[in-house]
Amino acid sequence: MATIQFARGIDEDVVPDVKLTRSKDGSDGRAVFYFEMPKALVGEVPQEITGMYMIDDEGELTSREVNAKFINGQPSGIEAIYIMRSEYDWDRFMRFMQRYAESHNLGFSKA
Repeated sequence: MATIQFARGIDEDVVPDVKLTRSKDGSDGRAVFYFEMPKALVGEVPQEITGMYMIDDEGELTSREVNAKFINGQPSGIEAIYIMRSEYDWDRFMRFMQRYAESHNLGFSKA
């Protein structure tokens, strides 16, 4: 089982839109996540967001680049960026995403 959390111990139910980019030589990459109306912002009890934690059987990947988006003063989404600085980081991230997709009955499509 793979999950994403913004506060430790509280799984985010909203499935994000994820955009991936990778350098031509494969040495680094970037994943931009966008969660529309996530539980962390608009749930019964909004959570203190401490980062984005991607948790699976291998362990945890963490990003501190997490920003809430507001429209007219109302929470609308969360954007999080995960940076991969090596081919190992990229491969590890892709293994997480494969598990996350399987856990949430999702597919993957190349743009």
